[in-house]
Amino acid sequence: MIVVPLLTFVAVACLCLRLGGGVRLALLRAAVITGGAACLAIEALSSIHALHRPAVIVAWLLALAVLSACCFWFVRRSTPAGFFRFIRRSAPAEPEISAFATSWCSARARWAGLARVERLIVGVLCGLFLLDLVVALVAPPNNYDSQTYHLPKIEHWVQRGDVDFYPTIIDRQLAMAPGAEYLLLHLRLLTGGDGYYNLVQLAAGVGVVLAASRIAGQLGGGTRAQLITALIVGTTPMVVLEATSTQTDLVVALWVACVATFTLDGLRARSGTLDTLLIGTAAGLTLLTKATGLLAAGLLLLVWVGAQLRLRWWRGLVAALATGALMLLLAGPSLLRVQQTYDNPLGPAHLRESISMQRHDPASVLVNGLRIAETALQTPIGPLNDALAAGIIGIAGVLGVDPQARDITYWNEKYPYMSWPPDEDRVSLPAQGVLILLGALLLAFRKGTRLYAGVFWLALLAYVITVKWQPWGNRLIVFLIVLGAPLAGLWIASLAGGRAGAPTGGGRFASLTSPADGHAGGGRVGALTGGGRVAGVTGRRAATWMTTGALAVGVAAGGFAVAYGWPRRLVGHGSIFTTSQMEQRFIREPQWQRDYEWAAAAVRASGARRVGLVQGYNTWEYPWWILLPGTEIVSLQSLQPNLPAASNTTVDAMVCVKPIRPCEFYSSPTWQVHRQGDVAYVIIRSR
Repeated sequence: MIVVPLLTFVAVACLCLRLGGGVRLALLRAAVITGGAACLAIEALSSIHALHRPAVIVAWLLALAVLSACCFWFVRRSTPAGFFRFIRRSAPAEPEISAFATSWCSARARWAGLARVERLIVGVLCGLFLLDLVVALVAPPNNYDSQTYHLPKIEHWVQRGDVDFYPTIIDRQLAMAPGAEYLLLHLRLLTGGDGYYNLVQLAAGVGVVLAASRIAGQLGGGTRAQLITALIVGTTPMVVLEATSTQTDLVVALWVACVATFTLDGLRARSGTLDTLLIGTAAGLTLLTKATGLLAAGLLLLVWVGAQLRLRWWRGLVAALATGALMLLLAGPSLLRVQQTYDNPLGPAHLRESISMQRHDPASVLVNGLRIAETALQTPIGPLNDALAAGIIGIAGVLGVDPQARDITYWNEKYPYMSWPPDEDRVSLPAQGVLILLGALLLAFRKGTRLYAGVFWLALLAYVITVKWQPWGNRLIVFLIVLGAPLAGLWIASLAGGRAGAPTGGGRFASLTSPADGHAGGGRVGALTGGGRVAGVTGRRAATWMTTGALAVGVAAGGFAVAYGWPRRLVGHGSIFTTSQMEQRFIREPQWQRDYEWAAAAVRASGARRVGLVQGYNTWEYPWWILLPGTEIVSLQSLQPNLPAASNTTVDAMVCVKPIRPCEFYSSPTWQVHRQGDVAYVIIRSR
């Protein structure tokens, strides 16, 4: 059944292609439409407690049937002779032939016109994503956070038939935004397992590359600038590694990038009804997936609404109201559940305070920003990293700020932290990061790009002000990487003399009047300082060689990440080809595998149908759903006052995970508790 949502997406993309704007825009529109409809379907089915496999299959089949009929109708309306010439791969003569045929012929012509280096960039990106596809299909989900709260919540939803809250001690399963998990839930119900879970983030990874390259074109970048932008995003180690995981950072980055590219289209022309609906849906998906994405999406929406109000105030007001309504429609039900449970739409106080900054004075914000930058740009050169970290700690001391203070640092974590190894939870991005920051700085003074660069810097500042430093913070800034990459692409392309820069006149985004998928026009960026030409041929050549070297290092880092990254790698110890599926699931904590399997085997042998779960706040729940298939699993603990936990008298067995001492509290004195390592179990009644 995995092919059904894929075909549905293709049908939506084909219909969007008829609206114009090129293939990239059609694919991004289709992603937003399909994603929004999928999330609304989850809420609709949940409201009637019909969130079961038959209902989801019927919904997808109906959608595919309707969309296929629409596509067939449009094809029949095309000029028959032109259509059959397209089938024979001949150049179409009539302008009325299908938009798909036109786009295909345009793509062939564009490929023929690419320079050798540009074709090399395309080949590198295709190669990396093909390798990622292999990893995504072979490796099971084994991300740490996914084992704790991303994936267990999906199993609870499937078991309950709705997405209402349930008792649990891991309140991140409830309070964290569920947008990405809604998409995974469709795959779970359609296929009956998690074998295709990794494809959601992989698709998002491809999507952010397309969106970032299109933004570069909207800002006036030519083909080379767009391809360099795609290369920067597509080879970023965090993007490469997360593209094979069940994390959520690439998904939210895709929705933020869609907001960006859609709103840029509306800065010089009135947004139509479809454009407004797409912007509102993308913003709603951002809020539904991860609230930090609104730090950028919110700024983009403000700029877009301001532009629409200037063009015609009443239409702008209607567009703003419609966007807000769509955001509430998509994210409102989830936010309402969180509000009703925790009296705050952002979740319980301890969870909010562990992530968000509690101090906002300039000194604290500066120290937070410096630590975030050092962790993101860290290199494998140990002495350099040590010197930078010591310098930041020294600056903090001069400013009177404790760099380990709980109000600016994630709980129980300590700065500095080694982030350069290719691990999906922490890997740094020194090459891509430096290029992005330089491009954003240099183009902030150009008339054609300063507004967009200003939005990027404000979003970066908002992140530093609101989010504490944390060892895995490099995951959280993926949406900023995607937004900043077009500025780097424009700047780098200009060094080689390509027409990749912002227009020299005609308003803020004069290039928006030309299709972003073509060879967008525009003047040269020229000087590194924002004005005329680079002072001296020698300086220009030096800058070109340096940026070329940085791009090469970035490509090498991306390739190394996909080949040797952790916890899913192609080669070396723990390779997906030499490690069993179950071993890969426990590869983060291999010492737990034997204990989990030992307890699960005893529970299965007892014939238990309902199993009570006792666990810690950060332990793994998901393995129990894999090891005890067909068993009803309920929590014997609850942090939700209005959701009492199940009684131990209602279960046939109990499993307890580190720390296991609470297992005795939830057990009767007459029950025998069996312990091994970090796991314990109790058989209450055998069947």
